[in-house]
Amino acid sequence: MDFKDYYKVLGIEKTATADDIKKAYRKLARKYHPDVNPNNKEAEQKFKEINEANEVLNDPEKRKKYDTLGADWRNYEQHGGNSSGGFDWGKYSQGNRGNTRYEYSEDMGDMFGSGGFSDFFENIFGGAGPSSGRRRQQGRQPNYATKGQDFESEMDISLYEAYHGTERILTLDKQKLRIKVKPGIADGQNLRLAGKGGAGMNGGPAGDIFIRVHVAPDAENRRQGDDLYRDIHIPVYTAVLGGENQVATYAGDIKFKIPAGAQNGTTLRVKGKGFPVYGKADQFGDLYLKIIVDIPKNLSVKEKELWKELEEIKKSAKE
Repeated sequence: MDFKDYYKVLGIEKTATADDIKKAYRKLARKYHPDVNPNNKEAEQKFKEINEANEVLNDPEKRKKYDTLGADWRNYEQHGGNSSGGFDWGKYSQGNRGNTRYEYSEDMGDMFGSGGFSDFFENIFGGAGPSSGRRRQQGRQPNYATKGQDFESEMDISLYEAYHGTERILTLDKQKLRIKVKPGIADGQNLRLAGKGGAGMNGGPAGDIFIRVHVAPDAENRRQGDDLYRDIHIPVYTAVLGGENQVATYAGDIKFKIPAGAQNGTTLRVKGKGFPVYGKADQFGDLYLKIIVDIPKNLSVKEKELWKELEEIKKSAKE
C-alpha cells in the first residue's frame, strides 16, 4: 500500500498552519469541483484526494497521527520495506472497526458513494463510508463553506463607446447577461458581475464573472490616461497669420484659436475636452491638438510669383 502525501496533495508545507490548510483546500476545491468539471474523471479523482487530505490535516488529532506515521514510513522505506527496520504497521492500521470515531464527510459520500476515500485512509483512520454504519458525529461542523468558481470572459468595444459608455448582451455559462460599461473605461479593465459565477459549496456564495474589456484603437484619436491626442491639419496661411479653427470631437464640434506664427508640430491644449474620468461624473481630461501645417502643392503661376515677392520682402526686411 502506497503512502499518501497529504501535504503534497494540498500543495502546502508540513509547517502549514490551520489557516494555510483551509485556504489551500478552498482554492483547490473550487478548481476541481465536479460542478465546474462535469464528466472529468481526472478532476473528480483530484477532488476526492483534496477532500481526503483536508479531512486528515484539518483535524489536529488525525494530523498528529498522520505525521507520526509519515516519519515511521520513511524509516520503513529506507530499510527496503522490511518490517525489521522498525516499522510497525499494525499499531496504525484500524480497518473498519465500529468503535472508530472518524466523522465521515457527508459531501464526499453523497457525491462519490462508498468509494470516496482511499484504502490508505481507511486503514489508518478507520471506517470512512456508509459501511461504518455512522456518518457525521456530533460536535463536528460540515466541510468549510466554499465560494463558487470565478469565470472570465472578454469584450471588445470602440474608443467612441469607451467615451460615451455602452451595453452588450453576452451569453456566459448558459446565462444571458446585460453588461453595462460606464464612460471612461480603460483598455484591459475588468468588470465584475458579483454572484454570476459557479455555484458555491456547502452553502458558500456563488462565484463572480470578470469581463476584461478591450478598447480598440481609433484612427484619429489617441488616448493616454484621461487625455486625448490628435493631429490637426491647417493651411500654411493660417499658420502664418493665425485664426480660428474647428475640430470634431466625441463631444461634438469645438472651436479653438491658432496663434499667428504657429510652427509645425506645435501642440495646443484644450482643457476639459479629453476623456471622461471613469466613475466620476462631469470630470474630464484634456484634449491636445498637434498642428500639422499643410504646404500647398501645384501652385499656379500667379501664386508662385506672390510667394517669390513675399520672399523678397522678407529678405529686404532683414537687411
